[in-house]
Amino acid sequence: MRSSAERARPGRGRVGAVLAAAVLALSACSANGGTEGVDGQTTSTASTTDTASPTDAATTTATPTTTTATTTTPPPPPELPGGGRTIFPTYRLVGFSGHPGSPALGRLTGDLDVAATRMAEQAVPYAEDRQVLPVFELIATVAHPFPTEEGDYSGRSSDELIQDHLDAARRAGALLLLNIQPGRADFLPEVRAYEKWLLEPDVGVALDPEWAVGPSGIPGEVYGQTTGTELDSVATYLARLVAEHNLPEKVMVYHQVAASVVVDEQLLLPHPGVVPIKSVDGIGSQAEKETTWDRLMEAKPAHVHPGFKLFYEEDLRTGGPLMTPEQVLDLTPLPEYVLYE
Repeated sequence: MRSSAERARPGRGRVGAVLAAAVLALSACSANGGTEGVDGQTTSTASTTDTASPTDAATTTATPTTTTATTTTPPPPPELPGGGRTIFPTYRLVGFSGHPGSPALGRLTGDLDVAATRMAEQAVPYAEDRQVLPVFELIATVAHPFPTEEGDYSGRSSDELIQDHLDAARRAGALLLLNIQPGRADFLPEVRAYEKWLLEPDVGVALDPEWAVGPSGIPGEVYGQTTGTELDSVATYLARLVAEHNLPEKVMVYHQVAASVVVDEQLLLPHPGVVPIKSVDGIGSQAEKETTWDRLMEAKPAHVHPGFKLFYEEDLRTGGPLMTPEQVLDLTPLPEYVLYE
């Protein structure tokens, strides 16, 4: 198909005729001392000089050119849901954990807005000395007692599921933490798999080494384990994301139910922009939980913040009541993250 320009172009014969007519007209005008244009009008070809009067010269001035400088104001750096870019000591984190369709994994399931309301009610007593920053701890990578598609005994959540939880967390003014139960996989590759989410200013990670069973273990049959070196590799990675993308501080929780679950903890080093939290996940009565707390806090590096986990069902199996917020806040050191499952 020809273009519109080609369709409008006259034929060669017509072009030749037009050019010939123009040449004849120019020749005729030259003989008369003028030039006749193709429109039939005649203009003088004689050299003429325009003489400006003194008045004209005096009143003619150059028009100044005005240049307006444009400036672009950079957008403000991203902040945490409650405002600001640092977690502690401004906030105390209080959260629910869970996974859709699995009530045994926590109360962050079902209608997420209803769960957020219940969580806000649970958090009220923790706001006496600090502002509470709510937390949704979604178990994003779930360990399984059977081989999965990649053979690592764990499965990752879909982008759609994570987006649903992030949207609900934002409606509640909460952080979203992606909990990793790696099965036979290593922590760092699992964390990297969620990088698109970790580039958000309100998304962090929670590592659950109880479910890191190595190359031959079966999740749920044995306690898993991690090392300070492995934790440090994740913290190094998160620090790079924070620095490269100008993000607010990024939370990195690691859960610990027993002393054997985290070894060489002192090899977890400080990293700018990363807030490490050790969550003690002792199960049982108040006395049992306090004993586990005291024992596991002894190995906590000084730069790591203390966290405490309560279980709505498992803590009651010994017949005692769930610890109250007042009892939790009486612990030493003072918990800065309190998680309910």
